[in-house]
Amino acid sequence: MRKIVVEATPGAVAPVRIALLPGAYQEPDDFLREGFAQAVLRRGLDIDLEFVAPDLAHVMDRAVLQALHEHVVVPARAAGCRSLWLGGVSLGGFFALAYAERRPRAVDGLCLFAPYLGNRMVTGEVAEAGGVRHWRPALIAEDDEERRIWALIQRLESQPHLAVHLGIGRQDRFGHGHALLADALPATAVDVIDGAHDWDAWRRLWDLFLDRFADPQALRPGAARLC
Repeated sequence: MRKIVVEATPGAVAPVRIALLPGAYQEPDDFLREGFAQAVLRRGLDIDLEFVAPDLAHVMDRAVLQALHEHVVVPARAAGCRSLWLGGVSLGGFFALAYAERRPRAVDGLCLFAPYLGNRMVTGEVAEAGGVRHWRPALIAEDDEERRIWALIQRLESQPHLAVHLGIGRQDRFGHGHALLADALPATAVDVIDGAHDWDAWRRLWDLFLDRFADPQALRPGAARLC
């Protein structure tokens, strides 16, 4: 697993750590190029960042979830991180959701920017049911990550320990699925801007997400919720 770590204070562990995964065919360096780290530093936020991407082999066989646990979550907790967020853009957001579904208490929050939420058959199934609250799937297979993440979304209201923030663009090609997810979240946990499925939109959505840290209470030790 490839990682780039940006510490708020070199040699110290910040109270909050955010680990972000890029989309398909993207690299951790893309977050640096797009100014994600600079946006945190510019605000003077005490947040450590990790930009991570699994090896292609891990993605293909879904070992990415175990790799995230071993190489991101466990080391963060061992280092003393008190509030750990996992997130990403596009496919990276999908893997963040899939990890949280498998280990719902391992992270404190998810920050998702235009996440991939499954193929049209799956999102159409949820939509046809009238939304995720009314969706009643048959038995979900162990390896059916797409339906498993919708099962997680369905349980969010009963899992207050896991904060979820969603950022989406109105012109995103996956907007149909995003609307279904947004409907399952509090309005205060969703940012919607004009934008497509690209770095320009994700960068602006990241800025909006970081602005929520302006409240000092959001960074108290052990804080899990920002929205």
